Amino acid sequence: MQFLTAIGLECWRILLEAAPYVLFGFFAAGLLKALVPEDVVVRHLGKSSSGSVFKAALFGVPLPLCSCGVIPAAIGLRKQGASKGAAASFLVSVPETGVDSIAITWALLGPLMAVVRPIAAFLTATITGLLINLLPEEPLDKALAASCECSVPGCADAGHQHVEASLWSRVRAGQAYAFGDLLGDIGKWLLLGVLLAAVISHLVPEVLIARYLGSEFVSLLIMLLVGIPLYICASASTPIAAALILKGLSPGAALVFLLAGPATNAATLTLVLRYFGRAATVIYLASLALCSLLFGFLLNWGIGITGLDLMPWVAQAGTTASSPVEVISAILLLLLIVRNLLPGIKGSSDCGCGDSCSS
Repeated sequence: MQFLTAIGLECWRILLEAAPYVLFGFFAAGLLKALVPEDVVVRHLGKSSSGSVFKAALFGVPLPLCSCGVIPAAIGLRKQGASKGAAASFLVSVPETGVDSIAITWALLGPLMAVVRPIAAFLTATITGLLINLLPEEPLDKALAASCECSVPGCADAGHQHVEASLWSRVRAGQAYAFGDLLGDIGKWLLLGVLLAAVISHLVPEVLIARYLGSEFVSLLIMLLVGIPLYICASASTPIAAALILKGLSPGAALVFLLAGPATNAATLTLVLRYFGRAATVIYLASLALCSLLFGFLLNWGIGITGLDLMPWVAQAGTTASSPVEVISAILLLLLIVRNLLPGIKGSSDCGCGDSCSS
């Protein structure tokens, strides 16, 4: 009972610190959904060029889709004629970061990681896409052409009749999507990440991290091996990384986990193999692994020569007295997650093509 109480209190501490930023992140996600027309994405990414790869990586940085949600989106881009490189760049950039995960990164890991994380994600996605674009382009098969649903960005067929809506109605629909479908997809994984972070904080002794992850190269490699098969979204991986840093893990190793974990899992690799080919899959996985290790090493090197220290910011999370805003935000976040998890309560969102469909 004492153990469960300690874990519960640690979970509550993490939620108090992160909840205001998480809610702000979902609010920003709703604005993106409302204000960025889907046909703009297709128009700029539907070309086999280096420019489309850059645009796909850049657009994917703020887009709040989880590891599973990006899969149909990437298929939709391929269906609309996007190159393998652009679709792969999008497939890397989107799950590694997003406005929601950037906000929670600022809360738990500090402004330095909140800036480094999306930059590293953008560069990783760009490098991966450019390398895959070097492969010969193959015509899309029928299975791919039939794999897109109307709720996926960029897959609205010509037969769909888009209804012009007022700005206010689009904003309302965007917020309904963000705090409905999107929160329903990410919420359970976020709670799981908070729970794992609490268990790590309570059970893992600092000497264990120092003994087995004390070597910089070994720690980078181990976090890569842990992150690649792990199915976890960007927001959920952040409190875990914060807990590991508090136990002595280097920021660079934590960055490797934050990059590799969300972008690689069995479902994503299966998609890449099926629709991009074996050679593209090898390049995809190798590029992600090498870029994650490189940026993790560069982060540790930069911190070493500048004398910057993330520990004070990470350590102060939850040490100050809880404000009413934090308490209200944590309760509201929990209620919203529960509402989306309970059957019969979660509503549907407008997919943008006149039909009502859920993610």
